[in-house]
Amino acid sequence: MTRHVIIGNGVAGLNAAEAIRALDPDSDLTMIAGESFPPYSRPMISLLLEGVVKPDQLRIRGEDYCQNLKMECLTGHHVVKLDPNNRMVETDQGTKVSYDRLLIATGANPRPIKAENTDLENISFMRNEAHVSKMVRALDGVKRALVLGGGLVGFKAAYALMKRGVAVTMLIRSEHPLVMQVDTEAGQLILNELVARGLDVRVEIEAAGFEGNGRVREAHLSDGSRLPCDLVVIGKGVLPAVDFVPRDRIEVDLGIRVDQNLRTTEPDVFAAGDVAETVDLLRKAPWVNAIWPVAVEQGRIAGMNMAGRPVRYPGSMGRNVIRVFHLDVLTGGMVNPPATGEYGMVKRLDPARKTYRKLIFRDDLLVGLVMVGDIEQGGVYLSLMQRQIPLNVKPERLLAPNFNFGQLMP
Repeated sequence: MTRHVIIGNGVAGLNAAEAIRALDPDSDLTMIAGESFPPYSRPMISLLLEGVVKPDQLRIRGEDYCQNLKMECLTGHHVVKLDPNNRMVETDQGTKVSYDRLLIATGANPRPIKAENTDLENISFMRNEAHVSKMVRALDGVKRALVLGGGLVGFKAAYALMKRGVAVTMLIRSEHPLVMQVDTEAGQLILNELVARGLDVRVEIEAAGFEGNGRVREAHLSDGSRLPCDLVVIGKGVLPAVDFVPRDRIEVDLGIRVDQNLRTTEPDVFAAGDVAETVDLLRKAPWVNAIWPVAVEQGRIAGMNMAGRPVRYPGSMGRNVIRVFHLDVLTGGMVNPPATGEYGMVKRLDPARKTYRKLIFRDDLLVGLVMVGDIEQGGVYLSLMQRQIPLNVKPERLLAPNFNFGQLMP
């Protein structure tokens, strides 16, 4: 009987387990998870901080998901060692689990910051349910919060706290928010919207350290100033969780390198989700696209391959949709392509209407997109990129207000 082991109970690990069970109802299946909370919607944790949902409402499966899948679950266990020679993993609690086929679906860990006294109370990452639940319990008496990072996590944290009535300051190392998702023009529109809605945004500045008597009370900033704060949220991005992976046996770049069947360089070890580095459809190069739909698809396909049904993974594509107060933002593909001369672009900015369009091309293929405001047709663009459909019109026509998007699809 094949022994399947899955590390991680996030959406990639869960979909892999369900795919294995659908094809192989009787195999031995074990899931090892650092979190004890049942599988949940990680994108929704900001709503928990905002106070509009309770922890139980985050769940995407019931507490009986392990029994339903006839799966042994070791929750609250962090894998600290992977031994491919003996086909075994070991957890921080000393438990050893052998495998025939293994899936690494450990996701990503918050990127740490270089600042003094980050161990003070009320300084937290915002990566999982436990982080947010701890922040919610500490909110009583919090009047001023500091959010580090102007990415998606930073904005969601700032928005949630402002809805709670907390005064929020956001520190951004770059010159505008969402620097990984948008370009300068879009970033300025977003920055203006944040400031107009009452968020104190300080660009090109970082936290150098913190002070407090056990609990944070003040931040020292890189410009020499000081800022009172009762709560600090660190939202500086994530890094694939690969600390336990033996680099001499499994190739790791930013994430774990996998082939078209999501198999690592160790034949019976697979990887999926935020920890996996697959081929980016548009860059034509290895890339980590750490977004929920990609993790779902990769988990399902990895599970099918583990269960003996060969399925090729076509590759991933980055895309994001976010509402910044009343400003809708949609991005996809290569937003800021390299200046190699092979890429062309068209763009249109309307500051009065708070709208912006930027389309990036390589030959006759659309490979990048930024939309701010009026994003209704964004799905057509994303489909063109995902399916690699050549354009049959001049790029400039795509920006015309009355353009008929229906003619783009075959």
